[in-house]
Amino acid sequence: MASGFSQWGNDLYTGRRSYGIVRHRRAFFVASAIAVLLSVLVVGFKGFDLGIEFRGGSQFVVSDVSDTDEQIALDAVAGVAPDEVPRVSSLGSDAVRVQTEKLDTHEVTEVTSALADGYGVDEAEVGYSYIGPSWGQDVSSSALRALVIFLAFVAVVMSLYFRSWRMAASALVALFHDVIITAGVYALIGWEVTPATVIGFLTILGYSVYDTVVVFDKVRENTKGILDQTRSTYAERANLAINQTLVRSINTSVVALLPVASILFIGAFVLGAGTLRDIALALFIGIIVGAYSSIYIATPFEVMLREREPKISAHTAKVTAAREKAAQASGADDQDAALAAAGATGGAQLVPGSHQGNKAQPRRRRR
Repeated sequence: MASGFSQWGNDLYTGRRSYGIVRHRRAFFVASAIAVLLSVLVVGFKGFDLGIEFRGGSQFVVSDVSDTDEQIALDAVAGVAPDEVPRVSSLGSDAVRVQTEKLDTHEVTEVTSALADGYGVDEAEVGYSYIGPSWGQDVSSSALRALVIFLAFVAVVMSLYFRSWRMAASALVALFHDVIITAGVYALIGWEVTPATVIGFLTILGYSVYDTVVVFDKVRENTKGILDQTRSTYAERANLAINQTLVRSINTSVVALLPVASILFIGAFVLGAGTLRDIALALFIGIIVGAYSSIYIATPFEVMLREREPKISAHTAKVTAAREKAAQASGADDQDAALAAAGATGGAQLVPGSHQGNKAQPRRRRR
């Protein structure tokens, strides 16, 4: 199986096997547009489940418990503040986290005592902290500022490195594609948005840019001096670059997904490490979407922008005309060869348009 995968990669790199990704770019654009639209609708109508770091409130953590039954915490809070709807989650196998709206000093004392009694631990095992909403606002503004700076930095660096604003614009389109779809899936699942989630979103941006730069670097290499020849078009050379880096993109994505999947499925679901699942989910979705966009969105979009250039458009028309002329000449040569073969066999073969095919054959008498 490994040798087959290696042979498949070699065939893609040499051009013996090729997938018309650029040629079918409209289908990929439509699929991505639908995914982005659905993600926007999910975020708009359902919204995010913001964590306590963003909305503020009181938080209790009960440690060294033998039973992590969440109903115990719900009953403890309801006995003190009946109108409060707490958020309860398990932290591993021996801790429980309880989050509520802001409680006064008296309510905090009573909830702490109720949680300790409910879980059968000492009150010293119940930790309390209050997080103000201003802290969450600072995190949100800092994350937004970091995102804007990152996107501006990507645009400038890629424009200078590739000497093409079209590649920079295509990379930014891919980035927005990745962020919006990842946000939509995250909102659809309904997990809390924490600072770890924000870190995960910023991390997938870097991964997506890295994968896109690798493909663009191969595109630049393949399309160097494209106007000096008439064997292939810019789109064909760019499509070859995608196929040549396809195996690398798959390998990079799989290697990156393995530890993230371990954190998400084993750490969060099996071992109950809830503090890791936020960033793990964002990374897991983002890596998959980023690998897709670097192959099916970034380069095809860049080719679409390139083909609008007069020089590239004229070159594409020139290559197409040369191929049509060569095909017509090849067809004429094949017809002449067929006629010569028919004459050499004394009319044994019937060639359309030849006089041999119109001669009547003598009939034999029946005895």
